[in-house]
Amino acid sequence: MAVPESLSVEAAPYPFPFDPAETALVLIDMQRDFLEPGGFGESLGNDVKQLRRTIAPLRAVLDACRAAGMTVIHTREGHLPDLSDCPPSKLLRGNPSMRIGDPGPKGRILVRGEEGHDIIEELYPVAGEPVIDKPGKGAFYATGFGDLLTARGIRWLVVTGVTTEVCVHTTVREANDRGYECLVLSDCVGSYFPQFQQAGLEMVAAQGGIFGWTAESAAFLAALATASPTGPDTPETVREPARQPL
Repeated sequence: MAVPESLSVEAAPYPFPFDPAETALVLIDMQRDFLEPGGFGESLGNDVKQLRRTIAPLRAVLDACRAAGMTVIHTREGHLPDLSDCPPSKLLRGNPSMRIGDPGPKGRILVRGEEGHDIIEELYPVAGEPVIDKPGKGAFYATGFGDLLTARGIRWLVVTGVTTEVCVHTTVREANDRGYECLVLSDCVGSYFPQFQQAGLEMVAAQGGIFGWTAESAAFLAALATASPTGPDTPETVREPARQPL
């Protein structure tokens, strides 16, 4: 039986302990429509540079986690082509000409299989990395994410992605309610709105870590560098991400 390896990250509100063998790196919604110039996010007047600043530090974290043999899970927000999984409470938000399912600059907005729904090239999944297609803001709602974590014996989550105050926050809250310990990497999560970014991070670690911990990616990488190497060489990128597990 393997002996758990206890590592510690310098974090707020206090050090975050974790075992890489029971920890998953989660990349939330790093999709073309949200991050790329000319995508849906920018068409709404948002400054995508606020999100794109996360790519370089997140790529370094992704490479380190792959090298350490950790579980890596990607999510994508989007809906079935017939929008049967999109409730009116979500569908009827925003500009009537730029709603979910309408034609957008990179295909139908937030519809699975469209160009804008896919993950950006810099962080594209490799073979064996699950991709969770989620219809909601949180990764647990109406997906196999929870079952996947259970099947892999995951206890800790290192959470990254966009946007901080919406899908990242919702997933961390859902995870905390289910007993998972979450570390949010502050330079690997992003919001179009700097004030939301700051407030969102402060809320995670407030009151003794009411939802989890926050830390810079450098602190996480420093802790991970002390782990015993167990992972294989980084596999090549695949063009068709694995489907959501049942």
